[in-house]
Amino acid sequence: MSRAHNFCAGPAALPLPVLERAQQEFLDWSGIGASVMEISHRSGEFLAVVERAESSLRRLLNLSDEYVVLFLQGGASLQFSAVPLNLASENQAVDQVVTGQWSKKAFAEQKRFGPVNLVASSANQDFALIPPQGSWRCDPSAAYLHYCANETIGGLEFDFIPESEVPLVVDMSSTILSRPIDVTRFGVIYAGAQKNIGPAGLCLVIVRRDLLGRARSETPAMLNWQIVSDNHSMYNTPPTFAIYLAGLVFEWLEGLGGLGYMAEINRRKARKLYELIDQSDFYSNPVEKVSRSLMNVPFTLVSDALDNVFLKEAEAAQLLNLKGHRSVGGMRASLYNAVDESSVDALCTFMRHFEQRYG
Repeated sequence: MSRAHNFCAGPAALPLPVLERAQQEFLDWSGIGASVMEISHRSGEFLAVVERAESSLRRLLNLSDEYVVLFLQGGASLQFSAVPLNLASENQAVDQVVTGQWSKKAFAEQKRFGPVNLVASSANQDFALIPPQGSWRCDPSAAYLHYCANETIGGLEFDFIPESEVPLVVDMSSTILSRPIDVTRFGVIYAGAQKNIGPAGLCLVIVRRDLLGRARSETPAMLNWQIVSDNHSMYNTPPTFAIYLAGLVFEWLEGLGGLGYMAEINRRKARKLYELIDQSDFYSNPVEKVSRSLMNVPFTLVSDALDNVFLKEAEAAQLLNLKGHRSVGGMRASLYNAVDESSVDALCTFMRHFEQRYG
């Protein structure tokens, strides 16, 4: 079997050891004669799966009992609605930073539920930098401050955790588990699974306990964090196979040495690719260096006419999913945890050879 180098932005590559273990256990999980997908989500066996996954996650993030962990459906985008419904009253304003396509979508969705203050945006700079916090216009009476830690499409990433007088809420879909974080700085962290956690369809939500129980009366039960917490993420049938795989990913990360070890690898992978781009007149990256993402590296070629040639030859070399998002074009290499450093080396070698032939 030949495994290609997969740079997909999501659903993204999963660790090979996790896939191999899931393959081995697929038909007969834990000797019960059935797949983990085929057993009741309320059975003792599956509840143990959820407990192990949560315990592993808590160790990775150094997560105290001050926070609850919710395994939800609907991806991170559903939380664009859940956040205001759970944290803000109907006429209470919320603060929002817009740094790219995903925070723009969150901003538009939150406006459906009440007033939203645009406290900072880098739209006028083509989302090429993170606005310094000294320029932000925050409202100390806002229900919360929301931002997206990493804009997957534009390759823009916060290099700091914002200071906030109100609960800090973050979409961490593309960066969670890629490095250590100080969870205590946040009121809510949410993340779609399909980057560094597991397969698409699962959303991880981490909520500080004192922020539970604030949902508006009209909040649907499926979006009410308190109800989900009270039912241990089992209010309805959860995405059982996705939770099982996420648990395997958490265990894989622990086995490697945790998030500190993972951060070293991720910094090294990104540095290799950015150095190649910066040293070349053939490739370019539009993001200010201080705001560059470790996870998503967009780049353009010297001529758009070469894009299709690049992609065709890259695919022939088993370098997959390098086409940039349709809204920005160009190329994009996503370097999530499961993307091995050897894949980045292979990409860099290909890019150098391509430049030599077409530059």
